[in-house]
Amino acid sequence: MADEETSSRGITVKIVTPEGQVYDQDQVEIAVINTQGGQLGIMAGHEPILAAMAIDEMLVKKDQQEKSLAVNGGVAEFSNNLLTVIADSAETADNIDVNRAESAKERAQVRLNHAQEIKNQHEMDMARVALMRAVNRIHVASIRSGR
Repeated sequence: MADEETSSRGITVKIVTPEGQVYDQDQVEIAVINTQGGQLGIMAGHEPILAAMAIDEMLVKKDQQEKSLAVNGGVAEFSNNLLTVIADSAETADNIDVNRAESAKERAQVRLNHAQEIKNQHEMDMARVALMRAVNRIHVASIRSGR
């Protein structure tokens, strides 16, 4: 009976970044996170986990509504029906400035091309991360707009 009560209340999802709290929602039915080890769906009663986050979309479902978030790395910890994501950066789809993300993508591509020309591995790695972040933001924003 206690497990049924817990399941009916769902989980709490909190996402924090160095700039502060980005997301805080309780009674979430499921959160789908993308970790370095693969994709995980987390519901009430899930075993405790600690995982490194990938630069990818995070999906939160509550009251039959899905919310997409662009999460750019970090760590996810789940225990006692609380999912805490400490991310390098994160944005809800509604808050993504697509023009800014497109500009960031273009800058990252130029930076990557230059780093490849001069064969600077560190610069290539940094540019690839910047490019992945920009593409992730554009992808999550496109979900919101139905593209």
